[in-house]
Amino acid sequence: MTTSTEAPAKATGDELRAQVREAASRAREAAAAIAGLTRADKDALLHDMADALVRRAPEIIAANDRDVTAARDAGTAEGLIDRLVLTEQRVAGMADGLRTVAGLPDPVGEVVRGSTLPNGLRLQQVRVPMGVVGIVYEGRPNVTVDAAGLTLKAGDAVLLRGSSSAEASNTALVGVLGDVLREHGLPADAVQLLPCHDRASVRHLITARGLVDLVIPRGGAGLIAAVVEEATVPAIETGTGNCHVYVDASADLDTALRILLNSKARRTSVCNAAENLLVHESIAAEFLPRALAELDAAGVTVHGDERVVAAGGANVVPATEQDWDTEYLSLDIAVAVVGSLPEAVAHIRAHGSGHTEAIVATDVRATQAFTSQVDAAAVMVNASTAFTDGGEFGMGAEIGISTQKLHARGPMGLTELTSTKWLVFGDGHVRPSS
Repeated sequence: MTTSTEAPAKATGDELRAQVREAASRAREAAAAIAGLTRADKDALLHDMADALVRRAPEIIAANDRDVTAARDAGTAEGLIDRLVLTEQRVAGMADGLRTVAGLPDPVGEVVRGSTLPNGLRLQQVRVPMGVVGIVYEGRPNVTVDAAGLTLKAGDAVLLRGSSSAEASNTALVGVLGDVLREHGLPADAVQLLPCHDRASVRHLITARGLVDLVIPRGGAGLIAAVVEEATVPAIETGTGNCHVYVDASADLDTALRILLNSKARRTSVCNAAENLLVHESIAAEFLPRALAELDAAGVTVHGDERVVAAGGANVVPATEQDWDTEYLSLDIAVAVVGSLPEAVAHIRAHGSGHTEAIVATDVRATQAFTSQVDAAAVMVNASTAFTDGGEFGMGAEIGISTQKLHARGPMGLTELTSTKWLVFGDGHVRPSS
């Protein structure tokens, strides 16, 4: 296995398995060093990493240019290339993300709960680092920095298994972060890249029980399903974003248009972008023409049901059954007219991914019904789906958005990268024989 400052070597079979497990073993040793850092130590490390990213932005962007050129030569869709591209502004944004994380409270050592038992034993449940965290993700090199910053602040080491499409970018970024770790007298193995040209490296990572404490997949539905279904290491499902905006009969239509356009067209390649619009039939005649015109002006193709197609528009095509379940990640949206709020909720239950759902309404009874009946990690009331984001929630850069219900749900920040342990304080206590 190569060091964290070099591109991982290609390997197959037993050799690849050995490389991944050796990297995990080194990460476990490094995690012990990171776990012992004070908050001041960790914050200084993150600030120096941020400064180094900005200072070395030209070499990072040069490496990224190689990835982008290769992606375009391979015919990669522009929406996916947008996720891959790094600019000076985006590198500066990653650096700012590290500084934001440095400014957040350190969860390690926080007392979650405690009590004194009748026998005098004092109990405390405290937050501790998770240990070694594996992140499996696709072509978004910013995840490399976000994951490193959050795991280090939480006292963890991280194993990064990125996409081959971002190999040069990720190698450059990890090289910068590793150099700063060494400057602080810390093991660069706290942030490592795993081989990315063979999918078997993912399997070896997610089955490294005893070496890896948690795996988090970030990416498309296929990647997430493969990790969750095959992992023997505990895994947190970060689901795809088939997000809905429901415009209720009581909605202010100007507000609904602003929220719709921001949810759909602000940035199409992110998981919190709206992929479905549901419109109550009582306001459809007034709202649909305005919504279709605004979506058309934004370049959005509408995949509509019969009533939407009947409303007309050059940008409207008939929807198929598959459209209701599609995370487009492009300038496309599926639109349906519903007869009631319960019908909207039923549609979301049938087709939603449990990520983010939004209602636009002025009727408090409608919003209360929607928020209580819709099962999702985040439910927006008169707000864009785009707000489901760790930074927007005040967590700093996020590690992902969890759509499962155990341990973590919604944007995952520092707290979700820790575990807990019980401290028990006695005074020579022994348990009586039963």
